[in-house]
Amino acid sequence: MSLKLPQSLVDRALEILGPRAMRDYPLGPMTTYRVGGQAAIFLKAEGLKDLANVSVALQETGLQVLVLGRGSNLLVADAGFPGIAVTLGPEYDTAVLDPAESLSLAIRAASEAEPGADRTVKAGGAAYLPVLARRCAAAGLGGLEWAVGIPGSVGGGVYMNAGGHGADVRSVIVGAEVYDLGTCEQLYLSSTELGLGYRCSALTQSQVVLCAVFSGHTADPDAARARIGEIVRWRRDHQPGGSNAGSVFVNPPGDAAGRLVEEAGLKGLRVGSAQVSVLHANFIQASQGGSADDVASLIGEIRRRVADRTGTELQLECRLVGDFLCSSGRE
Repeated sequence: MSLKLPQSLVDRALEILGPRAMRDYPLGPMTTYRVGGQAAIFLKAEGLKDLANVSVALQETGLQVLVLGRGSNLLVADAGFPGIAVTLGPEYDTAVLDPAESLSLAIRAASEAEPGADRTVKAGGAAYLPVLARRCAAAGLGGLEWAVGIPGSVGGGVYMNAGGHGADVRSVIVGAEVYDLGTCEQLYLSSTELGLGYRCSALTQSQVVLCAVFSGHTADPDAARARIGEIVRWRRDHQPGGSNAGSVFVNPPGDAAGRLVEEAGLKGLRVGSAQVSVLHANFIQASQGGSADDVASLIGEIRRRVADRTGTELQLECRLVGDFLCSSGRE
């Protein structure tokens, strides 16, 4: 029996999803924390047929679904995820510069792009943002250089309106094509309909970003590559490497979460296998072979101490999935 789920539900879901679906699949290695448990069922979707099968499985079994990108903003509990985890396959790891006007998304891009934008790129939901940024720069498409510092997928970036270095997805996106696992519907959402805010969007957990169109501008390739080099150097100097998921907390209005954590004297604070980075206080490092529950415990401890000291309730940017043994204060 998988993760305390009725075996009949697991068997039925596997029957619907087909032979490529796997049970008790480790999710920890698919996240940048490199810790955490298994998914009861895992499927790498190779096309719309697979996604449609996931929809049917969800409707027939009532299981939960987790749409997984690069796992760079995710912490999965050691107890695992009691449902179906789905990720997009290589078919969606694409990028088309200046797509033909016959493509529906490119047509929308031409009419909705920001003033001054003269180029577009259509990227699949599984495309890696740093690779997309470098490819655009090399082709003389500027405006996405900042994305080289976001270690996530296009789909995940749209879902959370990822950003950094003075820009975010909202500042460049024209729209996205989305598949809703709950309704089996494929739809196009404009930048307005996506409802992008500070590290959030109007997308639900059952909606999969198949692709997105971003607006850019003609740029000198050497200048764009130089800007990318500056961003990479800055991140190496100011942010830790290793097993972490980037910023743990969103910045409160007019302040920085890292500053509040550091001011509370929490740099280097350790709970078991998890430690607040000594380089940047809004990062938590997970030890190799460590525990996701330790990370969640440390998150809860940070929130309590910062609230006691400053009265500020830090809100999570990192997404927690599954049931943790401790209280992380994620509500």
